[in-house]
Amino acid sequence: MKMLIGIIIVLAGIIVLLLIIGFFVKKDYSVGKEVVINKSKAAVFEYLKLLKNQNKFSVWGSMDPNMKTEFSGTDGTEGFVSAWESENKNVGKGEQEILKIVDGERIDYEIRFIKPFKSTSWAFITTATLNDNKTLVHWEFTGKMKYPTNLMLLFMNMEKMVGNDLDKGLQNLKTILEE
Repeated sequence: MKMLIGIIIVLAGIIVLLLIIGFFVKKDYSVGKEVVINKSKAAVFEYLKLLKNQNKFSVWGSMDPNMKTEFSGTDGTEGFVSAWESENKNVGKGEQEILKIVDGERIDYEIRFIKPFKSTSWAFITTATLNDNKTLVHWEFTGKMKYPTNLMLLFMNMEKMVGNDLDKGLQNLKTILEE
């Protein structure tokens, strides 16, 4: 009986310690990647502003060929929503909305995950001219984890998890646009 009480006290202590640590762990994360595309900035931006095109180059868009998608609004404009639903737990259910477009420069998105867990993240894509036929594309993903779920950031490498997918997506984009 003493051993059981001792185990319970140790477990309770660990839980309390983790909850205290959670107050000091960052709650925000941000991961960004870049690629140079041998195409004019205008051509690159025109392709990127159509949210439907993301399914052609994004790793997430190709994880489930049976994924159901729905679109609402006018693609390439603020307020356009791309929704998805999949039985694949790595894809889940959610939607992405174009929040703001600075023509030729930047597109801001809100990503609302519904399943397997509810959360909201943000992303943006920027384009910059390097010369007449070279464009730098920057894709960044940001999010916030509320206390105490922010403790997961101690054990998750967001740079690796999200960064690898951003890199692959940008390489896919480069291949598509340079063909």
